[in-house]
Amino acid sequence: MVNELNDGTADLQFDKVVRQGAGTPGALSCAYCKRPLGAEYYDVSGKSACAGCRGQIEALIQPPEGAGPFLTALLFGTVAGVAGAILYYAVIAITNFEIGIVAIAIGFMVGYAVRKGAGGRGGRRFQVLAVVLTYLAVGLAYTPLVVKGAIESRTKAGASATAPGATNGANATRPSAIKLVAVIAGFVVALPVMVIAGGLPASLLSAAIIFFGMQQAWRMTGVPRLKITGPYRVGAPPAPAA
Repeated sequence: MVNELNDGTADLQFDKVVRQGAGTPGALSCAYCKRPLGAEYYDVSGKSACAGCRGQIEALIQPPEGAGPFLTALLFGTVAGVAGAILYYAVIAITNFEIGIVAIAIGFMVGYAVRKGAGGRGGRRFQVLAVVLTYLAVGLAYTPLVVKGAIESRTKAGASATAPGATNGANATRPSAIKLVAVIAGFVVALPVMVIAGGLPASLLSAAIIFFGMQQAWRMTGVPRLKITGPYRVGAPPAPAA
């Protein structure tokens, strides 16, 4: 079974021919399944592959189509993003410091989960999904702090308004659940920018680390950059250059 295919960026050679030692058929093995090669082999980013593994690799580097894989990736990525946000918030709440490097861990978690939901494959729409979920997870981590501060401010303001009839007025102006969700969603989207803008220039490092986390998620959900050539005959002389 072919596993990780994300590291196909090394210098590649596609015109080489693998020669067998001592003229023994099957002396060479596929770099992926470790089974002996037959009379022909394929070159996958400088590694010899049998026909079966070559087919699996070609399937894995094709972006999945349809709504099913995307929705599964969305579900997996959302769960990972919420878990990452809880981790980020816990670090802030416990240490009273913002440790931006946790954003890179969130990017890794989301990228891994999105790729897992996509069946081990990637593509541009999965990359965009992973980046958005990573950003929202960082914003979600800051949300409890903002909500807590808003509740404390509202409590102090409400304590001073104790005149008769004030309760009815408060009930009349109480926001609906839909408005409350919309406000929280807006905070989630805007908070990373607000936190960075409010802490300049010291927050530039946090901004860079959040960017690296999003970049990590982008890389992990991309299509592997592999090149497959062949078939080549084992032990045959190289083909003449075109």
